[in-house]
Amino acid sequence: MSARAVVIDAGIGNLGNVVRALGAVGAVAEVTREAEVVAGARCLVLPGVGAFAAAREGVVGEMEAALRGALAEGAWLLGLCVGYQLLFEASEEDGVTEGLGLLPGRVTRLPDGVPWPQIGWNRLHGVARDGAEGAAGFMAGVDEGAWVYFVHGYAPEGVPEEMVLARATHGRSFPAVAGRGRVVGTQFHPERSGAVGLRLLGNFVAMAHGDGGGADEPAAVAATGSGENSR
Repeated sequence: MSARAVVIDAGIGNLGNVVRALGAVGAVAEVTREAEVVAGARCLVLPGVGAFAAAREGVVGEMEAALRGALAEGAWLLGLCVGYQLLFEASEEDGVTEGLGLLPGRVTRLPDGVPWPQIGWNRLHGVARDGAEGAAGFMAGVDEGAWVYFVHGYAPEGVPEEMVLARATHGRSFPAVAGRGRVVGTQFHPERSGAVGLRLLGNFVAMAHGDGGGADEPAAVAATGSGENSR
């Protein structure tokens, strides 16, 4: 039986490309805005493009509660691009907007002096071989210097090094991949990153369905992290 992945439709995301990429790694993807579907899922993907605040509005109230409840029950969560940024404590884009607080750190603007936003291919460096904080296996098969595709003007900073799975540099070094336990994310678009991106999606689906494992820490984070919707 094919693995199942639930793609959260927060109203902003490259959903078609994500679904096709998940299908290419053997997963049956279901796109949903239904909190009940999210609450019962084991393998969750949160895509996002555009502005942080608009994406955050798509994951509030019942949807946020369902997401946290799923994590507490053992689900895995993969955030992509702005969906990755939502995993952190806050973003400084257009003022300060609170994130989900599943990973420590803040999302800040990439510096002046380089093309802004960053659109295109860039290389990963500092690739973690054994995963970080329980997200072991996510970077399996991804080499140092691998090329991936970015579209962003903001990126996390202040992320503990033990949670950083890979970095990229565009004006400053930033965590291009970070994770803790069953929560992981990529600042780049794996669905647009060729074989490297497909490898990461395949790794995640396999981990979520039992081929690999992570620590249970995100369950505690899901239960104790901020549930407020202040901006």
